[in-house]
Amino acid sequence: MSDAPGTSLRSVLVVTAAIAAAAAGAAVWQSHQRSDTEPAREMTTMRDVAHDVSGRLAPPADADADEERAEREREGSQQGRGEPPPIPVLSVPAGSATIEQTTEGAKPAATIVESFDGLGAGFTGPQGVGRGGNPSDNSLAVGPDHVMQTVNGGGMAIFTKKGKVYDTTGKVLYGPVTVRNVFKDFTGNCEARSSGDVVVRYDQLADRWLIVMPLFSRGPVVEGQPVAQLPADGARASVVGVAGQPGKAAVLFQPPPPPPPDPNAAAAAAAAAAQRGRTGAPGQPPAGAAGPGRGQQPQGPYSMCYAVSTSSDPLGSYYRYEFLRYFFPDYPRPAIWPDGYYVPTSTGDNRISPEIATQKHACVVDRAKMLKGEPATEQCVIIHDVNFLNNADIDGKAIPPAGAPNIMVAAGGRQLDRIFEDNVINVWQFHVDWKDPSKTKVTGPEPIRVAPYHYLCDGQLTNCVPQPGSERRLDAQGDKIMARLVYRRIGSQESIVGVHSVNTAAGAGGVRWYELRVDRNRAVSLYQQGTYAPDALFRWMASPAMDRFGNIGIGYSYGGANTFPGQRFAGRVPGDPKGQLTLKEAVLVAGEAPEGRPGPGSQRWEDYTQTAVDPVDDCTIWYVGDYVKKEGTSYSTRIGAFRLPGCGR
Repeated sequence: MSDAPGTSLRSVLVVTAAIAAAAAGAAVWQSHQRSDTEPAREMTTMRDVAHDVSGRLAPPADADADEERAEREREGSQQGRGEPPPIPVLSVPAGSATIEQTTEGAKPAATIVESFDGLGAGFTGPQGVGRGGNPSDNSLAVGPDHVMQTVNGGGMAIFTKKGKVYDTTGKVLYGPVTVRNVFKDFTGNCEARSSGDVVVRYDQLADRWLIVMPLFSRGPVVEGQPVAQLPADGARASVVGVAGQPGKAAVLFQPPPPPPPDPNAAAAAAAAAAQRGRTGAPGQPPAGAAGPGRGQQPQGPYSMCYAVSTSSDPLGSYYRYEFLRYFFPDYPRPAIWPDGYYVPTSTGDNRISPEIATQKHACVVDRAKMLKGEPATEQCVIIHDVNFLNNADIDGKAIPPAGAPNIMVAAGGRQLDRIFEDNVINVWQFHVDWKDPSKTKVTGPEPIRVAPYHYLCDGQLTNCVPQPGSERRLDAQGDKIMARLVYRRIGSQESIVGVHSVNTAAGAGGVRWYELRVDRNRAVSLYQQGTYAPDALFRWMASPAMDRFGNIGIGYSYGGANTFPGQRFAGRVPGDPKGQLTLKEAVLVAGEAPEGRPGPGSQRWEDYTQTAVDPVDDCTIWYVGDYVKKEGTSYSTRIGAFRLPGCGR
């Protein structure tokens, strides 16, 4: 939510040691209006329910196919049920067009040095054929010798990367498997369940892989599970939820080739679907059973699962952790910072109460302990009536000054209150104290004035972006800053790059991007901004990166009424005119068919794309996004690597 012009606010949120439920009378930000003081944010400290170190990465667990399917269906249908909303009218506020870049850059495009298909339709690997649900929820991480990808429905794959170990890029070494395979023999909810929204990162500071898997279905009721708390309740550590944890490390093995297709599988699947229809939809209690708001039957907690590799080899072993969550852990966005792995989530897409529109969960887990495989804790803050949060994620190995708080950013406006326009982005400073959680503080929000903008398509879960050959329109996720929020330090310069999707004056969609700068006092200010909209087509759902030279590269979806959706990439070099992406567009992949089944309605497109900077040269920018092959009815993914001027010399 933005402040009205001329209004300023900087509140220090002293994090108390508890999670609090939404309470009547809690201070709520209203449209373009905030109080001068905020109540203390609710916080809980969570100790790991379980942790251990695995053996070498294993084959898929003997998964229950019905449960995997249920998880994919739950993620695909959890948001945006029912009839799609009307197609929004694409308007822009006064002043928005003044920073639109309406012509393509004149400099040569970034060089595409790698391009290959990832998970999705047409994928084949050692563990079988393509895996993935709708939307794709693409995530990508790149190490010295490997590329790791995850997609919705629990799909995970590992590819070769040309270098010291392999002579080619894109060969499938592992997958597709459900990500819970990483937690095999760990026991607990992380092994028992699959989920969407899995996100991967490569921690360049430690040369380790980080896998974060939220669980959208509740685990069993356990003694001492997290409950809604008030600030006066004080700190509370989660009780170990699995007997004998952390337990001994599990030795994992390489799977045999998948068995031949079962000719009776289709009939069995139909029977299972019919049975699910009698007992209730996936993730919902059976008809007549007590559920939320319908009885006193206790419910188990949600979980957030972490796996941190013990080396730079993603096929090696992992430390595994599970933290129980009282709140639904949707849309995690892991960010690497020296003092922790920061993971913000959203607790739902609907109003929390008549007084509270949104509820976001900003969490941080003890990175130093996890890298050593030691017991770790997690601290979480609840923030009401703000947009989706993103924490600054380090590119490269140059770190911020010792003790610098992590920087957290969200777009203004608020879709649930039908506030689709704003002229600020909001910034928080998140300082964690691992010795004394009562000293953990979140300071903000500090509104940073930017050019006015209107969420592309009025925000998320709207049927809006057209495509040829189909009445279906695609979702735009226009309400949020997209992953990743990039931090890069070059000498004394500290930059943060963020992007979101906005309406353009041509009646289409453009990539709004910002470079923020952080001064010696940790104050954040706008350095440059632009909206990339060189024609009347749609560019949306972008992801940025900054290389070691200060070049900015942005990958994004591209399409329109006469152009199938595909993936493109644009960029700039330091010294170019501010607000301009001066390199011509590079086409990673052109779409060949529309996304989705025939007929009217809305279609979830990606939900997000993602960049990653190569740790070997610290300048090759990797990117992954969706497209549909000719005659395809579901997405494929394309992974590419780009070099901007100066990289590769």
